[in-house]
Amino acid sequence: MELFASHFGTYEIARGPDGPALAPFRHDPDPSPLGAGFLALADHPTRVMQPMARKGWLAGDGGARRGDDTFVPVTMDRACDLAAAELDRIRKAHGNRAIFGGSYGWGSAGRFHHPQSQLKRFLNLAGGFVSARNTYSYGTAKVLLPHLVGPEFSDPGTFNPSWDRIVETRPFILSFGGMRLANAQVEAGGTGAHRTRGWIDRFAEAGGEMLTLSPDGRDAPTGRHLPIAAGTDACAMLAMAHVLLSENRVDEAAVKRIATGFDEIRALILGLSDGQPKSSDWAAALTGIPASELTRIARKLSDGPALINLSWSLQRAVAGEQPYWVALVLAVLSGQIGRPGCGIACGLSAVSSVGNPLRRLRGPAFEQGRNPVAEYIPVARIAEMLERPGETIAYNGAPLTLPDIRLIWWAGGNPFHHHQDLNRLARAWRRPETVIVQESVWTATARHADLVFPSALPTERDDIAAASRDNWILRSTKVMEPPSGVETDHAVLSRIADRLGFADAFHEGLSEAEWLARLYEGYRAAYPELPGWPEFCATGYARLADPEPQDVTQPLEAFCADPAANPLPTPSGRIELLPDLLRAEDHRLGAPLSHVRASDAEEDTALPLRLLSPQPETRLHSQLDGAPLATEARRHGCEVARAHPDDIAKAGLTSGVPALLGNARGSVLVVIEADPALAPGHVVLPTGGWYRPATIDGERIDLGGNPNTLTRDTGSSELSQGASAGGARVRLNAFRGTIPAGNPGTGR
Repeated sequence: MELFASHFGTYEIARGPDGPALAPFRHDPDPSPLGAGFLALADHPTRVMQPMARKGWLAGDGGARRGDDTFVPVTMDRACDLAAAELDRIRKAHGNRAIFGGSYGWGSAGRFHHPQSQLKRFLNLAGGFVSARNTYSYGTAKVLLPHLVGPEFSDPGTFNPSWDRIVETRPFILSFGGMRLANAQVEAGGTGAHRTRGWIDRFAEAGGEMLTLSPDGRDAPTGRHLPIAAGTDACAMLAMAHVLLSENRVDEAAVKRIATGFDEIRALILGLSDGQPKSSDWAAALTGIPASELTRIARKLSDGPALINLSWSLQRAVAGEQPYWVALVLAVLSGQIGRPGCGIACGLSAVSSVGNPLRRLRGPAFEQGRNPVAEYIPVARIAEMLERPGETIAYNGAPLTLPDIRLIWWAGGNPFHHHQDLNRLARAWRRPETVIVQESVWTATARHADLVFPSALPTERDDIAAASRDNWILRSTKVMEPPSGVETDHAVLSRIADRLGFADAFHEGLSEAEWLARLYEGYRAAYPELPGWPEFCATGYARLADPEPQDVTQPLEAFCADPAANPLPTPSGRIELLPDLLRAEDHRLGAPLSHVRASDAEEDTALPLRLLSPQPETRLHSQLDGAPLATEARRHGCEVARAHPDDIAKAGLTSGVPALLGNARGSVLVVIEADPALAPGHVVLPTGGWYRPATIDGERIDLGGNPNTLTRDTGSSELSQGASAGGARVRLNAFRGTIPAGNPGTGR
């Protein structure tokens, strides 16, 4: 069977007289329609068809016109000569610590044609590079959780009870931020079966109760929705903890058996340490949820069984550690932590695999080798790195020196989608001497480059797809040939490595087909039950069998049953409710926890709306933005933003008209639509619109409608330095001009 594997799942390839088509994989119970959109990119107007060099860079402008310049075509040989010479010049003049290998992104579900791995292997062989740590998606919680429960729970999903246990136990699920089923369409590395929707349906059919607290009613996949003001989730949780303590619903001895810091947390929640009890009345004024409702929910948690779910979006905010931190406190105080199917979950439905009871298929990736350069930055601090070379920032309890970057090399990603305050990034991006990008389409990142290499699309190469959190491995077959002159990232980097004298070390004399066979044998060595290579190629897929029910254990279950025999990898061996490091962190994080709305100190509170920027339903990030589903979702060629009808009327607008969302960081062009299911005071603009700044009547406007034009670029806190996009304040105004014509993007 010929299959195409993508981040959206697996598709069967049908070949006919009119060309190839992609059909849903027969073993997928809930296939996503999005992956079929790759076929529309083959000859899309934004396709990069040949190497291109920026005119100003060739003339030696030092980056002055980067992002606002024209490109000229160059031959592949000339482009490789230029890239090799520039890399060699930078490393000799400034050292490899002046090279930043970005390549953050979702360029391929394949394990071989994984742009990040290909580029990092190449740069490591060239002497190393400054790297980026953590992710935009989960970077705040990933740094926080090891301080609370140990490093083994840092990755998303490891904290969660599995859906089969949840359905069996039928706990009351209190979901902060919700479970957007559109997110469960995707998985880094792909999947053969989307199962999240089925599990949620089974939970509801079994009589399970779910309550979603979110500003947006669309975040609730089932059950009841209760609006809450953005950024106040920790306030609601503190109030619930206050109810448990004030009504003597906390088993103090049981808590102290599994956790440290109870006395100090108790004093903070009751207001004994700062004079402000975190009562339901206190939280009602902040959250918009009646005090009686907060009290009722707290009692329901205490009565159990109960599970607190947190969306990943909650921690992408200033002080984004707080909701995750307080949720753990609440799960401990309510006595639900460690009970089967109960306690706490991080990101159920955030991606396809989270919560699914699976044997994880952890196998080899394309080997990157060792990086001789030790310097790194948290990934969300790119603009700061470029603006402040040589200065320091705090990160995870220690100072971190920002490197002096002269060369950026990016492959398979689009920081001009992922990053915040894109106008600031565009200014900082002009500082390096050279930016090299490998890309299949003219993303905003490619347009902000100096030298652009064309890359084959995932549909234009053979590969093996597998996700370390999933149980499927797939043989992804080339659906079509790439355009003439367009090569894979591996082929391009092999060319450049040859000019630098390490081509043999880079490709090891293996063809791409031989690399695929080698990678698969690595999976077979780890999982002998997988079929042999010829059989796998013929079938197109394999999967690990689901674990037996008795083999599925609840995270923290063994620890809570016997903490002495099963200690956690924390200093105390127990859950740390108030670790020493967090006591000393900056005011936005924990001194005290009641400062949960400190983000307002950095925002213009006169602006009436809080911006929410969830993942889109019609693409992944900005990937497939030029495919039919994303194109058809626009109105008048613009991204669609949703607001409550009252907020639209206050702005003097009507639903369905072009409008501007703006703040001090910039303006974006959207079509505003009314949605009564959205809480007043909020506006929703999904991520992924291509950043396309233009000056109209003297105003700089992002025509692509990317919300990150408006989001703030400050670290969540000095602990994690994670992304802080959530809850930026904006205004809604009329757009008086004419919408310029332009092609939508197809990037990541």
